[in-house]
Amino acid sequence: MLLVHGGPATAVVRGPAGESVVLLAGDLPDALTDESVSELMELAAAVLDADELPLFRTCLRTLRRDGMRAGRQIEIDGAVLTVYEG
Repeated sequence: MLLVHGGPATAVVRGPAGESVVLLAGDLPDALTDESVSELMELAAAVLDADELPLFRTCLRTLRRDGMRAGRQIEIDGAVLTVYEG
């Protein structure tokens, strides 16, 4: 899974290799709020499957706890979430 900040739109899509890509408009925030996590989960539910969605939620919890910064990687149960800014 990739979390990419800085683009012109917010969306959850599948990349060329089938990986989940979360594209977020705007600058990388210092922290995730309850509201932003809820919005991300609603977007993700449209694309992620039943196994990926709980993993994504767990990754977001870790980002909330430990901070979000470009280049950050989180691995949970073999799934890797990478944060990019671009």
